[in-house]
Amino acid sequence: MQELELKYGCNPNQKPSKIFMKNGKDLPITVLNGKPGYINLLDAFNGWQLVKELKEATGLPAATSFKHVSPAGAAVGLPLNEVEAKIYWVEDQGELSALACAYARARGADRMSSFGDFISLSDVCDVDTAKLVKREVSDGIIAPGYEPEALEILKAKKNGNYAVIQIDKDYVPEPVETKDVFGVTFEQGRNNYKIDKSLLTNIVTENKDIPESAAIDLVISLIVLKYTQSNSVCYAKGGQAIGIGAGQQSRIHCTRLAGSKADNWFLRQSPQVLGLQFLDTIKRPDRDNAIDLYIGEDYMDVLSEGAWQKIFKVKPEVFTAEAKRAWLDKNTDVALGSDAFFPFGDNIERAHRSGVKYVAQPGGSVRDDNVIDTCNKYNMAMCFTGMRLFHH
Repeated sequence: MQELELKYGCNPNQKPSKIFMKNGKDLPITVLNGKPGYINLLDAFNGWQLVKELKEATGLPAATSFKHVSPAGAAVGLPLNEVEAKIYWVEDQGELSALACAYARARGADRMSSFGDFISLSDVCDVDTAKLVKREVSDGIIAPGYEPEALEILKAKKNGNYAVIQIDKDYVPEPVETKDVFGVTFEQGRNNYKIDKSLLTNIVTENKDIPESAAIDLVISLIVLKYTQSNSVCYAKGGQAIGIGAGQQSRIHCTRLAGSKADNWFLRQSPQVLGLQFLDTIKRPDRDNAIDLYIGEDYMDVLSEGAWQKIFKVKPEVFTAEAKRAWLDKNTDVALGSDAFFPFGDNIERAHRSGVKYVAQPGGSVRDDNVIDTCNKYNMAMCFTGMRLFHH
């Protein structure tokens, strides 16, 4: 198949719409179920590249949860501990496959942003992963293959309309890519730059120690950034992105946005949140919304009389700012990647508040010395990669 007609483009008024191959070759995908849309396919192709590179860099199965052409979460398939299984709502699933663990992490890091996601998997989708996908609100999935039972589970989703795409894992795109904007054709070489631990050798801080686990997290953050709308930064820990700030005009806003998401990820693991007793009738998305309000500044929206009784069995105690700060201070050894240089030390100051100890960024700012000094102030290890990762 050389082209695929779509219902419409980014918006319903943008017709006609299709994807096709200019070189006369067949498309590298097969639609096994449903009808993916324009934005679905943008998410699918970006997500597939991301997980393919994560798998190549780490040797582990990888998954990502995409929304509006940026990842909401991405992870490799490390086992889940008891707390992680609970905050990702998979504690009832027993022992999961590595691929399912990767998706649980990718989906669970920022569940608010992942609502209605498009999923990309590096490996053949197995039954464990399909069962997790089945009960989440999602638009579709792309993978290099599907186990027969897993495919049937996915095809039944959304009343049979769930988009299921199989991609040719051996497909290699042309080295030059083009796109049209305002009737003008843009052309550039594809970003084929390989991201691995060799990028982390130029350590510019007094602290030169980047252990293996931190190196993996930094590589994950950089690969995530390669497919995130710029400006962007990514906090990572334990084999997954825990906070992604995408598409902001200033770097400090990226760092704040991603840091707040990383904070929420860690606050979900606090005894106060783990101890919340939800009514049995409350669905997972509603739990996520309630938790987001409870740990945020709008906590009274769920603790006011009449409101909490519709959500919780027992009225929770107020999660004070002091208690939240005390818990967040326990989050340590977080890795932070940036797609371009940090222009000021304020980014490092904000990153420190979210437990960052390891930093990877291109370097090259006129204020590099200020940024390095701020890292030294907190005994962080920072490397200059020399490689910008803008993505638009």
